[in-house]
Parts: sequence; C-alpha cells; structure tokens
Amino acid sequence: MKTIDIWLLVYPGFVLLDATGPAQVFASANDEACAAGLAPPYRLQLIASTGGLVTSTAGISLQAQPLPRRSLAGATLIVAGGRSADGAAPQADAVTLRWLRRVAQRAGSSVVAAPGHSNPALQRCCAVCTGAFLLAQAGLLDGRRAVTHWLDVAALQAQYPALQVHDDAIYVRDGAYYTSAGIAAGMDLALALVEQDLGAAAALATARRLVLPYRRAGGQRQFSTELQLQAAPDGVATRLADWLRARLALVTPVSQMAAALAMSERSLHRHVRQETGLTPAQLLLQLRLDHACRLLEQGRVSVKQLARQSGFGSAYNLRRAFVARLGVLPGAYAERFGNQIPLQGADNT
Repeated sequence: MKTIDIWLLVYPGFVLLDATGPAQVFASANDEACAAGLAPPYRLQLIASTGGLVTSTAGISLQAQPLPRRSLAGATLIVAGGRSADGAAPQADAVTLRWLRRVAQRAGSSVVAAPGHSNPALQRCCAVCTGAFLLAQAGLLDGRRAVTHWLDVAALQAQYPALQVHDDAIYVRDGAYYTSAGIAAGMDLALALVEQDLGAAAALATARRLVLPYRRAGGQRQFSTELQLQAAPDGVATRLADWLRARLALVTPVSQMAAALAMSERSLHRHVRQETGLTPAQLLLQLRLDHACRLLEQGRVSVKQLARQSGFGSAYNLRRAFVARLGVLPGAYAERFGNQIPLQGADNT
C-alpha cells in the first residue's frame, strides 16, 4: 500500500505524550508490518512553527522540522495538546494559525487544484486533548462535534460556541476532523486510525504489541468524578460519596446527607463544593449517572430497570439526565460503550 504521511504538530508547552503516544502507535504498526514482511505503512514527521528543538511541559525537548510548504494531500495531521505558561489551554502563534487554515480547511476534500498549483488538502485533521483549541482557533471545527479533556470541556464550549462539544467520548470523528480526550486518549485515536487504514487485525496486533486495550471500555466520564474524589481521599465529599453509593435508589435530601455526616447543611455544601466543584445534590446525581453507565457497560438492561436501580425513578428522568450530562440517550450510550458492541469512538459520518 502507499505510504501514509503522519505529521505531528508541536509547539512550546506541548504535552509530551500527546505527540509521542500517537507516534509510538504508528511506529508499532510499522514494526508489525515489517515482522510480516511488508513495507512500513507510515512515515512520521514532527513539525513546529520554525522547527528546531521544542520543549514540552515535561521539560523534555524534541527536534522538529519546520512547517512543510509542500502539498499534504493524503496525509494525516495530528495536533498535540498543551498548556500556556499560566496553565491555560494553548493558543496558536500567527504562523502556525495561518498554516493550519491553509492546509486543513479542506481536509478530506477531493477537489483538484488548478494546473500549476498544489492541492494541500489533508486526508485527516486530528487533535489530541487541548489541541482541539488550536483547531477551533483556526475556525476548523465551527459547526462540528468535538471533544477535549474533561477538565477543559466547559472552556472549549465557552470560547468557541460554534462547536458542538461532546464531554465524554474518548474520541470523536466529524467527517475528516478528529478530536480526542485527554492525553492518553491520543493513543486510542491513533489505534482507530490504524484500524481505518490497515484493518482490525493490524490494529489489534499493534495494541497487543503496546500492551494497550484494543478498545477502551467506557468514556472519559469514568475518570472525572472518581479523580475528583481521589484528590481528597479523606475529605467530606469522599465520605459522602461512600455513604450515598449504598443508597442510590433512595430519595435522599441534603438534610439527610448532612445528618449522616454530623454536619450542618451549610458546612456540607461548602466542603463538597471546595473538594469537587459540585453541590451535594449534584454529586448524588453524578453518582447515579455513573452507576447507570456502569450497568449499561456491563450488559443489557431495560430502561425501567436502569432508572429504578440507579435512583432516577422514571425513564423520563433517566433520559433527561443522560442527554443533559452526556449528550446521548441511554440506548445510544449502550451501543457505544456496552460489552455487546465493541464501538469506542463517536462518529458523526
């Protein structure tokens, strides 16, 4: 098969694994091909605005080539995520922004350029984690579905209201544009691209070589609330969550939560808010939603059973919570993440 060019775009303050993770997936796919007596299917290039050494947030620098001027037709661009000096999402410099608009605004297009002019249309334009902010800044995601790290979902939606930000998928595809969730999710996306290019057997072999799950179970929803609670393992929110998990199917007012922890409602609200960013009622709702999602991931269950077991009371309340928090109905979540159907990404095509 024809060699596929993978261009990995980095910049000062990029997250190291956002670039090296996907790069290793494609490199391992090359290793698998070579072991089978085939030519390596991928050619990797690390690029940056001016080239040279580019320093990551880890303090490790990588050698990059300058932004290519030649046609990128048929290539795949992957933009790494990163952080600015103050910890905010990255912003592209003027040179990189102009280049992104030029090469990626027609990604996936089959339009033939006029004689004497190159056609720089990419086959695919991808972003890992907060790399979605750079694509959004270039106007490439307007009107499209996208995802980023769960901590940055609200900021991405607020800064770029023309986007349809999905807050739970490991990766999202909208036409020729792909975005993925936080950091390691870039490897999930890269595996999906390997499967798209080379087939399921090649992607599975690559995953085995890397000791990675071929398709990760569940979305990034599974990481957000639990990580918030783990940040304060002996905190009030963790104690409250432990108490609530055994009572998800019961009606539990905040007054009862406070009494169980021997606190006033005001103190309970303040501590839980400080530790998780949620109110006690919102924490209960999130725990119920987490439980419902786990039930859907483990096997088939009726909507009525799901609503009763997770504490939503009615199918209407359950569906409303799923749409408000995850952007999908329970049935769609089961199709995407349930054990019966091994589908990991969200596809808008």
